[in-house]
Amino acid sequence: MLLRRFSPSPLPHGPSSRLYSNATYASTLKNLEIGSHTRVIFQGFTGRQATANAIESLAWGTQVVGGVTPGRDGMHPVLKDLPVLPTVKDAMRELKPDATGIYVAANQAADAIEEAIEAEVPLIVAVAEHIPVHDMLRIHSMLQSQSKSRLVGANAPGIISAIGRCRIGFQPLPAFSAGHVGIVAKSGTLSYETVAALTRAGVGQSLCIGMGGDMVAGTDFVDALNVFEHHEDTHGIIIVGEIGGYAEEEAAEWIKEYRKRCSSPKPIAAVVGGHLIKPGYVMGHAGAWIGRGQNSAKDKYKALESAGVTMVDHPSQFGQVMARALKVTPSRPSSPSSSTSQRRKYHTSSHRPPLVPQPTKSQRRALHLPARHAETLLTDRGIPLTRTTIADSDQRLLAITIDRSSRAPSFLACPTTDPGRLSATAKYFPFDFSAGYPTSIGKALVNHLFGGTTDDRVNASVSTLALALYDIFIMHEGLYIGVKISLPSSGSDLLVHEPEFIVDDSALKSGSRHAELHALRDVSPAALDPAELRAEADGIVYVKLGMHADSQSYDLSYNIGTLVNGAGLAMNTVDALALRGGRAANFLDTGGKATSETVKRSFELLLADERVKVIFVNIFGGLTLGDMIARGILLAFQELGLEKKGVPVVVRIRGTNEEEGQRILKESGLNIWAFDGFDEAAAKCVELARDAGRR
Repeated sequence: MLLRRFSPSPLPHGPSSRLYSNATYASTLKNLEIGSHTRVIFQGFTGRQATANAIESLAWGTQVVGGVTPGRDGMHPVLKDLPVLPTVKDAMRELKPDATGIYVAANQAADAIEEAIEAEVPLIVAVAEHIPVHDMLRIHSMLQSQSKSRLVGANAPGIISAIGRCRIGFQPLPAFSAGHVGIVAKSGTLSYETVAALTRAGVGQSLCIGMGGDMVAGTDFVDALNVFEHHEDTHGIIIVGEIGGYAEEEAAEWIKEYRKRCSSPKPIAAVVGGHLIKPGYVMGHAGAWIGRGQNSAKDKYKALESAGVTMVDHPSQFGQVMARALKVTPSRPSSPSSSTSQRRKYHTSSHRPPLVPQPTKSQRRALHLPARHAETLLTDRGIPLTRTTIADSDQRLLAITIDRSSRAPSFLACPTTDPGRLSATAKYFPFDFSAGYPTSIGKALVNHLFGGTTDDRVNASVSTLALALYDIFIMHEGLYIGVKISLPSSGSDLLVHEPEFIVDDSALKSGSRHAELHALRDVSPAALDPAELRAEADGIVYVKLGMHADSQSYDLSYNIGTLVNGAGLAMNTVDALALRGGRAANFLDTGGKATSETVKRSFELLLADERVKVIFVNIFGGLTLGDMIARGILLAFQELGLEKKGVPVVVRIRGTNEEEGQRILKESGLNIWAFDGFDEAAAKCVELARDAGRR
């Protein structure tokens, strides 16, 4: 039976149903309520990252009781009073943990999560990024069939209770303060910005949940909202969203129902990143792309706003918003640089970012199979392609992709290919990943695509095509395996044309699978900007912005180069600069583990774009260290000759080791403008860019 989790009325633009009932996985929501009572273990405990994280978390007050490293049995070599056990089952029996933090490489993460599920650990926190998507589909199939374990992540900063001093993840601890605002976020860096703004305004946090940026999240916005509604320490709620999927719209639907049933609802505020994305691109996070029929950041913004949510354009504004909502007297700013940020009026619906049209292409960061290879995969399965010209009005869309809401693979059917109508007419048909091909799917697809035709040939043809798409999806670890189909006249055969096949590049990068497919990738300048390809080799996501709609040339007014760590923060930086009158020449995400060398490589990319007249470095560090970033900037100045080039650099460093990073920059004597607050830094960027434009 297909059931929704939270509302009897389906979203008109999204999945019409939920795959699983409340009897199983949803009953684990209570496991998210961590605190001083929570006993925590680490998987991969003796590794460098886990050891360093455990030391920090213990010092902060987290009750770390030990961990697991396969083949080890004894005491931790550094944390000598904490035991190391060979399996999670051993740890559950001897240490009785309430939660586990998984600190292993992406290619080992799914197996580590599976081991924790089998051992029935109540809360599993996975921080690794680039876990192959089909590995996670297998994990979610397991999760939905049980009622003991709850997953946070993957590709998430984790979960933290500021009141209970319990951290399972890598959040920057100095930013947090105990209080009564609950936060749920897709973006790690934007969640840190949110926390820092609250703390600076004298507003503490209760429970902060990192939903994470992967396509399928173990815990999403609606899950967190269900917890926050009844969480006694949570008096106000913040949602940090971005492009991709339907999580924000589903949160808006939940909030509307909540406000109807609750006489005194808790105040809710939100931000949505990705208003100014480049059509057809993945913006850093594995899940930060707009699929067929999905809505833009503008649509998500409107949905939340219509539900009564207070919308802001940058997390720095959350402090004042929540101080007012909770009637907290705001703290005095700690420095002149922060006062501008705290006094600045936040933006609501009367002042939204300028928007680009909704993308009509699918993502370009994963591997797109060449059309000739897609055709071969179909013909090998008995599906011929037509080269007949088909009128747009006769075309329909059939694909198999991933329904993020159901955390499962799903057929996607749409009775039109008109980009303007995809969102309103697309329908998802999710199924259990582990159960295999849903043999009864053909009739449901025909009903939606063709209005319930009774032609046996059409029914059989659609079923045969659906099975072929499923086979390709499973065999090659697809993200989107789709075709256009047509039925020109009564009695005609089903026509299949224009295949678009996208497979998961993490299956190769992390799992070393499907090398033969990835060898087919078109890396010619016509298919991929050479600068973007160079960035990819260094683990940087770099996307040029400002291309003219009618040509391959770029607008010269897009002259601010941005260098940011974290996809959500990078998207929001581009949005916020536009609100303040500036134009970012690029999106650049160094990733959560940026190094000095990464910063230098990023500067090289920015300076190769002749439009760039000022560089904005906006770093909020968790794993990224502020002093390391500062030294990377100085290295770039020396080795790239930035002083001679006359390109000023505006830097804002917050988070881990921020004071040392700011000191290094201020004492450098170079053409660097160092700021603590975002608004001051952004305003300076816009000012310098305008001055350069006048010259």
